[in-house]
Amino acid sequence: MTSTYATPPAGLPGQMTLHTQRAVFTEAYAFLPAGVMRDIVTSYLPHWRDSRAWIIARPLSGFAETFSQYIVEVLPGGGSERPEPNREAEGVLFVVSGQMTLTVEGETHLLKEGGYAFLPPGCAWSLVNKSTAPVRFHWVRKRYEAVDGIDIPTAFVTNEQDEPIRWMPGTNDRWGTTRFVEPTDLRHDMHVNIVTLEPGAVIPFEETHVMEHGLYVLEGKAVYRLNRDWVEVETGDFMWLRAFCPQACYAGPERFRYLLYKDVNRHAKLPF
Repeated sequence: MTSTYATPPAGLPGQMTLHTQRAVFTEAYAFLPAGVMRDIVTSYLPHWRDSRAWIIARPLSGFAETFSQYIVEVLPGGGSERPEPNREAEGVLFVVSGQMTLTVEGETHLLKEGGYAFLPPGCAWSLVNKSTAPVRFHWVRKRYEAVDGIDIPTAFVTNEQDEPIRWMPGTNDRWGTTRFVEPTDLRHDMHVNIVTLEPGAVIPFEETHVMEHGLYVLEGKAVYRLNRDWVEVETGDFMWLRAFCPQACYAGPERFRYLLYKDVNRHAKLPF
């Protein structure tokens, strides 16, 4: 299976473009359509050369509190030898266009489109774009929740094209997940997976759960249930869901796929 992946449109819309967009921020979810991911909302990060980032999720008290998510663009020759400022942070990188050279604990990897890397807290990593075109990738960051008696997970690099889709039972291979770690591996306290729905497939119930979500639409379109609303979503859109936000989905006329973050495998924090 081959795939194409969405990236931010960047640039600026023309002055005659209609102002009305689909962006919304509610008590239960935020929806960032692709059209709002423009040049003027990027950030430049410390110790990154020739790079910029669309920060599409960050911890907010009373909302989604566990993770941040960036889409990073690195120009040819750019990169960082000091990318992660927090030694307690784990990360996932997922390449959506171009290619980059990633070095993890002294071992070098070439990540092309679909490339995926898990970076445990405290590991030494760096990246550089040695190609002649920009590279864009998602960077999901979470403060790792260590547990006494459970090892910190090790770094790994793969490509989604080399990983199978695990189809949900009873769906006739219409709805499935590309899992990069096993759900029962308690070393991991977050999953960043890819969900695939074939044309017309559905998530047939309103999922309502403690996990927070970031959902970036890699390809296709769908109608998504978010709390009280049905929202039409398409390639390049981002959904940001707090805990217990009801959600369901009807896929559109083409294959619908999204990159999914969720926090897992830890006790709920208590305030005392």
